[in-house]
Amino acid sequence: MTLVDRTTPTTDTTAVPVCRLDQLDVERGVAALVDGRQIALFRLVDGSVHAVDHRDPATGANVIARGLLGTTVEGEWFVASPLHKQRYSLVDGRGLTDPARSLAVHRVEVRAGVVRVTLFPSS
Repeated sequence: MTLVDRTTPTTDTTAVPVCRLDQLDVERGVAALVDGRQIALFRLVDGSVHAVDHRDPATGANVIARGLLGTTVEGEWFVASPLHKQRYSLVDGRGLTDPARSLAVHRVEVRAGVVRVTLFPSS
């Protein structure tokens, strides 16, 4: 999927429609541009959709949507950066490999088959 640009002006409390749920492949990331900010969306096998910043905190490169998904032994989903394999929780963005680094996590809701994202400040 290509980069999606939704530049509708929002506030921190406004959910922006980004794409249809059926446009997201299960366990594959996609990059989206929301209000000029690059985010990474992930649809998991349990049906949940997660949004985090697309920018890798370790390198500054916008690559997180191309990261590898996995789970911890406790069952928590994470994304591993494709560059140096640092792992970040999809639940709260904390660095699992390097606790000093984290990703901003954004609220996602799916209504009538449309994925909507509310942006939160960067970490």
